[in-house]
Amino acid sequence: MNTLEQFTRNEVLRIVGITPRQLKYWERLELVEVPKETEPAGANEKIYNFRHLTRLRVVKQLTGQRVPARHLRTALEAFRRQQPAETRTALQDLRLLPSGRRIVVEYQGTTIEPVTGQLMLDFGGAGTKISAIRERSLEDWLNLAQECEGDSARRSQAIDAYLNIVEKAPAWLEPRLNLGTLYYESGNLEAAAQQFKTAVEIAPGNPLGHFNRASVLDDLGELEGAARHFEEALRLTPGFADAHYNAARVYEKLGAAATARMHWQRYLDLDPSSAWSDYARERLAELSGKPDLARPVSIRS
Repeated sequence: MNTLEQFTRNEVLRIVGITPRQLKYWERLELVEVPKETEPAGANEKIYNFRHLTRLRVVKQLTGQRVPARHLRTALEAFRRQQPAETRTALQDLRLLPSGRRIVVEYQGTTIEPVTGQLMLDFGGAGTKISAIRERSLEDWLNLAQECEGDSARRSQAIDAYLNIVEKAPAWLEPRLNLGTLYYESGNLEAAAQQFKTAVEIAPGNPLGHFNRASVLDDLGELEGAARHFEEALRLTPGFADAHYNAARVYEKLGAAATARMHWQRYLDLDPSSAWSDYARERLAELSGKPDLARPVSIRS
């Protein structure tokens, strides 16, 4: 390689305008190939080239447009799965392009929406899609989501698959609850709260929707809303032990000691020998004789 086409890591950071943390994260996600170490000036150091710079500029541009880096990885992983192992394309030879909420991959004049497998042809900028591979059915998307959600490294693919389902079938409850749970487990509480809110609107008689919504509201500090939804879950399913347990915690935070005691006791009646029963007994003893310091919470939303 011509020495004029070689760049040290520090030069890359300065030229592209990114931080060491960003570069390390993108390399870990395999959005850019990590160069092999060479020995410039007698010291081992990773040397980058123009192709690395081009890819990094694209990644920076897309993430600057609020495209999550994990979505870029999802697109690349899907594209790789469609290629024979013996013809795997170098990352630097691919172009990543935004297409609405998704990412498409361009290679050798062909643009593919890799997650769905759709070939995309652009007639005068119209961006017309021609289905080269059978478009996934809702059942296909569900199978993909369930396959991915058990693998922490593929959670983002599961989220993307569930997003496709709820976009096409907005009233389907199960995928929406699963999507909300994935958001919750990844720490995206606001997105989880929105999914569970919609789930409750779709099926107000489903206790799990109310329980999940209450759990997120608790974490967001919206305690009265959490109490209302725990109470609704219990109205629908009085023997819902976990709802009693979590409701007791919320009422303690609200200063409603008598109501908390009632829920702790009901939890112990339902589940006296679980791993959490000793804690429930401790809380009952701690709250014994304590007055309510909060006004009652209306169970109406």
